[in-house]
Formats: sequence, C-alpha cells, structure tokens
Amino acid sequence: MKKSYLITGILYILAGIIFLLIVLFTQTRLEGLFGGFAGAGIGPGLFMVYRYFYWNRPTKKEEYEKRMEQERIELHDELKEKVRGKTAQYVYALGLCVISVSTVLFAVLDSMEILENSNIFVFYLVGYLVVQIVGGHLIFRHLMKKY
Repeated sequence: MKKSYLITGILYILAGIIFLLIVLFTQTRLEGLFGGFAGAGIGPGLFMVYRYFYWNRPTKKEEYEKRMEQERIELHDELKEKVRGKTAQYVYALGLCVISVSTVLFAVLDSMEILENSNIFVFYLVGYLVVQIVGGHLIFRHLMKKY
C-alpha cells in the first residue's frame, strides 16, 4: 500500500483533532458543525492508518496484491466504464430535474412568505445528496443487469 495513504490518514486525524480542539476551547455558534468535522476527520483517518498497517504486514502482502490486481481489472473493464458513463448521464439529468423543480418550489414558498427557517435548505441539500448517491447506485445496478 502506498505511503501516501498513510500520510492522508494522518492528515485527516490532525484536521479532526484541530476541529476537536476548537470545539473544546472556544465558544462559538458553529460548535455542532465543528464537532461533525472533528468526527469526519478522526474516524476515517484512524481507519486509513489501520488499513495501511494491516495490509503492509508481510503475511498480507500477497493477498493485497491479488486484491489490487482484481480492482485494476474491475476499474478498466470496458463494459463497466460505459455503464458508469451512462449512469453519470442519467444521474446528471435527474439532478437537473430536481434542481429545476426545487428552484421554482422555493421561489413560490418564498414569495408566499412561508419559508422563514433556513434549516430547511440544509436538510433539503442533505436529502438531495442522498438521492444523487442512491440514484447513482440503483441506476448502475439496473444498467449492469440490462447489459
């Protein structure tokens, strides 16, 4: 496994620790957000460091090489490349439709003075992100079955 993977993991941990220190030693309205950033840095960072040391053990070297070869084959499979491209097109079109409808909907709600709380936008964007990710996976699976 590349040393850059270890370095990236360590940088994630350091960024998480910095955000954790900000949360612990300052009083700000962004404590919840910074706490989330701390967890989002420390958790994956620890996992990356663990994976680096796990796969660099001499007993796991051969198994790691087999996995990487299989992954290279999967990534460069022509059919899967085409299906990923088609999936990206469909998810992009889905995203454009959702954004277009949302723009009109939020404009109407704003003009009717129904929207006063900005938290709805944050929840909406999180939902949109989930729809994009899940939609991408579902479309990819459907296209793989089709071909």
